[in-house]
Amino acid sequence: MGTVNEKLESYGLKKVLNYLDSNPEENVPKLIGWLKKFDRDGLYQSAYEMVDGFIKDPENNWNRLILSLYSDIDESVRRKTFENFLINSAILGSQKKNKLVEKYDCNIPWAILMDPTSACNLHCIGCWAAEYGNRLNLSFDTLDDIVRQGKELGTYMYIFSGGEPLVRKDDIIRLCEKHNDCEFLAFTNGTLIDEQFADEMLRVKNFVPAISIEGFEKETDFRRGEGTYQAVIRAMKLLKGKRLPFGASLCYTRQNAETIGSEEYFDHLIELGCKFAWLFTYMPVGVDAKPELMATADQRKFMYDQVRKFRGTKPLFTLDFWNDGEFVNGCIAGGRQYLHINANGDIEPCAFIHYADSNIHEKTLLEAYRSPLFMQYRRNQPFNRNQLRPCPLLDNPGRLSQIVKKSGAVSTDLAHPENVDQLTEKCVESAKAWAPVAKEIWENSEGRERADWKADREAQQKAQIEKKVQEKESRKKIKVSM
Repeated sequence: MGTVNEKLESYGLKKVLNYLDSNPEENVPKLIGWLKKFDRDGLYQSAYEMVDGFIKDPENNWNRLILSLYSDIDESVRRKTFENFLINSAILGSQKKNKLVEKYDCNIPWAILMDPTSACNLHCIGCWAAEYGNRLNLSFDTLDDIVRQGKELGTYMYIFSGGEPLVRKDDIIRLCEKHNDCEFLAFTNGTLIDEQFADEMLRVKNFVPAISIEGFEKETDFRRGEGTYQAVIRAMKLLKGKRLPFGASLCYTRQNAETIGSEEYFDHLIELGCKFAWLFTYMPVGVDAKPELMATADQRKFMYDQVRKFRGTKPLFTLDFWNDGEFVNGCIAGGRQYLHINANGDIEPCAFIHYADSNIHEKTLLEAYRSPLFMQYRRNQPFNRNQLRPCPLLDNPGRLSQIVKKSGAVSTDLAHPENVDQLTEKCVESAKAWAPVAKEIWENSEGRERADWKADREAQQKAQIEKKVQEKESRKKIKVSM
């Protein structure tokens, strides 16, 4: 955030936060109008239109959720989170990122997901991380350099996964300190969150955990081991008591979808103090995967219906990374909005796609973004016009195989390299079952027209960028020939 314009915009946005702090009940409904003035590129126009009407209603759940951040969250933590997330990442960082996307004709992510370690203190059923043990780690210097490179390209959001990232809690806190203009989040099992670490979170102010929980005690302990649920509850109570923000990471499977999607469970998360919930469906990745845990088509539709219903009634911000494709124009992986760097340094398009043609120890981030694998993602997204079928693995069998083979990417699973065709085969029946259900929902969806417009707009933008790149290359050739 170094240019004069960036500093002026940052100053203006911070003034907006000052107004909010002075009287949130009165000023929260004005928030969207203020933010629109700074969104010169119209990056979030559709989101603004959707949320604007909600937050003007004092009884609406979105309004209640935002106001709860003032009553429930430490003031200095809330302010730092707003500055990093809204100002640095969502607005100024995205403006910088989009200019560089046009310059380099490649995807540049809004967020980078990275694994500090493959080590984990749990052994969850169906989790590929258990195969690696504690052998793989990214050094602090490597993690630091990833963030440094990312910021130069407009990325100010960093997410830790693993393994269990809090095995490296000291290094995570060091990163939060050094890069206090970034927001850090971690997908964590929560069992290593103690009083000392919570106090460190309160001190650095820019770290937010998304705690994995599979349902109530029976469902959580089934996959994660006896006693895990009670450890998670203790961690959440500790964080709530210190007025720290946190959320839940929910993986719905054939065993727990009805629990995860129940009103009782959503109310339970809100009572525990969660402010957000990220929802994932189980993916059969790795040699020890359990395809029998994959949610059925009926269960996926159940989650689709429940999440949308609760968005109108529950003060909990939710994202379903498969069923919300209409809001983000399909698949967000491959650097389009995010990517994954594993503990070996392999730069993967997605946390669930364990193939790469680049490694952070050998290439810069920008070189990886322009690599054959990531360019194949860019050229092929979205993978389906029906954005309830966004994934090249789970929803569109054969698409991932084509990309991997065409790019020359290789399996990054060091213990048991997985043939991409064999991986794809595990998803074929699920995709076939989901396709007609998704078709029926999509054809009657209010978001279809909006999503189609977004897809057309993004395709036009890509074509314009490619045209400019070609014209630039042509001019270079002319100069050389002269």
